[in-house]
Amino acid sequence: MNATQTKMGGLQIGILLLAVATSLIHLTLSFPDPVFILNGLGYLALAAAFFLPQLKAYHATVRWVFIGFAAVTIIAWVAIGMRTPLGYLTKVIELVLIALLWMDGRQ
Repeated sequence: MNATQTKMGGLQIGILLLAVATSLIHLTLSFPDPVFILNGLGYLALAAAFFLPQLKAYHATVRWVFIGFAAVTIIAWVAIGMRTPLGYLTKVIELVLIALLWMDGRQ
């Protein structure tokens, strides 16, 4: 396995872990608020679409939608979100997720 494959594997694992983490936070936050539930399900759906081999032809498009979804989530939090430690932690997770998705696209 060469360095590119190893790094790509690390990126994919990071993307998956961060997507699941922010999804779980949104799914459990203010349950049963439909906005948070839909946001959490959106992260899970995008992660599934990103990793499903059947959707490999759409990988680049899914990556950009994933980046946009995370960015819109951050912007919505800036506009109307509560400034709590968990809110800040979730935004850091989402920023790192965007960075990893960007790096994945550069490879």
